[in-house]
Amino acid sequence: MFGKKPQLSTDAYKGVRDFYPEDMAIQRYIFDVWSMTAESFGYERYDASVLEPSELYRSKSSEEIVNEQTYTFIDRGEREVTLRPEMTPTVARMVAGKRRELTFPLRWYSIPNLFRYERPQRGRLREHWQLNCDIFGADDYTADVEIIALANQMLLNTGAESDTFEIRLNDRSFLNEVFASQGLSEEQSAAMLALLDRKEKINNFDEEAAKIAGKPFILPTEVPRGSTLARVIAGLRELNITNVTFSPSTVRGFTYYTGTVFEFFDTSSENNRSLLGGGRYDNLTSHFGGDAISGVGFGMGDVTMRDFLKTHDLLTSDITAPELMVIPTDGVHALEAQKVALAFRVAGVSTAVDMSEKKLGKKISLAADTFVSYVLILGDDEVKNKTYALKNLETKEETSGTLEDLVANLSE
Repeated sequence: MFGKKPQLSTDAYKGVRDFYPEDMAIQRYIFDVWSMTAESFGYERYDASVLEPSELYRSKSSEEIVNEQTYTFIDRGEREVTLRPEMTPTVARMVAGKRRELTFPLRWYSIPNLFRYERPQRGRLREHWQLNCDIFGADDYTADVEIIALANQMLLNTGAESDTFEIRLNDRSFLNEVFASQGLSEEQSAAMLALLDRKEKINNFDEEAAKIAGKPFILPTEVPRGSTLARVIAGLRELNITNVTFSPSTVRGFTYYTGTVFEFFDTSSENNRSLLGGGRYDNLTSHFGGDAISGVGFGMGDVTMRDFLKTHDLLTSDITAPELMVIPTDGVHALEAQKVALAFRVAGVSTAVDMSEKKLGKKISLAADTFVSYVLILGDDEVKNKTYALKNLETKEETSGTLEDLVANLSE
């Protein structure tokens, strides 16, 4: 008489991800590296709601993002609301709102989740998390040097080598000088910036640039001496950061950048794409009234970060597995296994107990397959004699002793 209800799909919404435990372990590892590195440079963490008034983005982001890529809706109070597509306008609003109470320069970072309605593809999803690091209230070029050095250290702290990525630098103010020297109007300059942002994706740049300029457009190939850009590059080299190149087509898509702009690119042919980007934006807070507060910062997405780690085989065993697995040979020893595990955990050793009913050999194999470093077998003799054997699954070496001895050995 009544038809069956259709079964609900187990698929996630298009362009977003489910995080199963192994995925969550990698996500937490990425966040931990980001937080540890930012705080080692003296940055403080902040956050805000994912909901913002839509007007916040209309004058501060690219038209493409506002008109085509935002999740925007009318709430029950007839207000137009947007799920944040980026964090920079939000932090500018926050800084402007408490500018009289804050002590500058500020070094802030956050790891917000962001939403953009765009076609899902490698490195781009409709929801992702992004590290944002910013300095507010520092006008000197060394702030630009510091923020790029911080981004560089983020990658190095995953175990990456400096030759696995390239830092491409440019300067919006320098480009504006180039445009002016070639007689481009404000409208032509904006169109040329948009074209430069697509330069690596098209084959007829010179032809399109000539259409905009009304004549052949000459793109500079060298950094002018004495410019801010030259000092930034020299400053990075003073910090032993030498994988830097001048890239006249690096402009970044947002309209608020005013000075240094940069992108980090993976050098692997398997993942030859941008990893992160940022730059200087000295006028953003002026949209909220009062004098402008200078800013420089960058954003790094978790999707591209994870692709980078996979490409360069940097997802090591300590990301996803406990260091030790306690394996009882019989269910009657399950509680004793928990007590043994507790002793190791108290000493700071991540420890799990295998509660499955699989055979002993299979349990050990599974521990090795999931990158557990050590196993401790708990049987009748171990429980009776209070003497245990700790086996290193990589070297196959065994160490025997009391629980106190083994805890001390592994926690050193």
